[in-house]
Amino acid sequence: MAEAVDPKQRLREICRVAARVFYEKGYDGASMQDISEAVKLTKAGLYHHVGSKDRLLFEIMNYGMDILDETVLEKVKSIEDPKEKLRQTIIGHIDLVVRARDLEITVILHENRSLKGALRKKINTRKKAYIHFLEDLIAQVQDQSGQQRLIAPALAAFNLLGTINWLYQWYRPEGPITQEELTEGCVEFFFRGLLGGGPPSPARPEDHNPFV
Repeated sequence: MAEAVDPKQRLREICRVAARVFYEKGYDGASMQDISEAVKLTKAGLYHHVGSKDRLLFEIMNYGMDILDETVLEKVKSIEDPKEKLRQTIIGHIDLVVRARDLEITVILHENRSLKGALRKKINTRKKAYIHFLEDLIAQVQDQSGQQRLIAPALAAFNLLGTINWLYQWYRPEGPITQEELTEGCVEFFFRGLLGGGPPSPARPEDHNPFV
């Protein structure tokens, strides 16, 4: 007897493959026939799982936000020190954007304007929650420093997201800059601008570090 397939996992598999099709051909350029062939389903089978092309794009973006929650936010929520929490959030977010296996995140960045109406509103609600998380964390880091705020938390958060979210456009893992060098440079650049000094030192081995 064949083992039952988890509908959520099957949808995630479809999203991962479809994200690569959208990434390669663009939302407008990719047809449901292209996607059905890539996921090895009939068009009727694909429509059964996702309903429509718009709904599929929404599911990809929603899955991308799930990845952010599961692999970044869940791992930093127990970190008490605001500087280290922000540092690890930046590291985790950069990792999601530049590693090839998570094109679901890239589709969120590249095809955001293709999603319309209520579905776009739902995704934007999740994205705004992340922005507010960054704003609050940045404010805590500024207050902890005891210095006058050099930049508003909201402006700092959008600058940070602009830097990270553009990496997929130019960074190539096979190029002369390693991911570690890229990450260290982005972290240092951001903290110097935020606090007028260097970034917090990496946590010591005996400290809690969810990325080790």
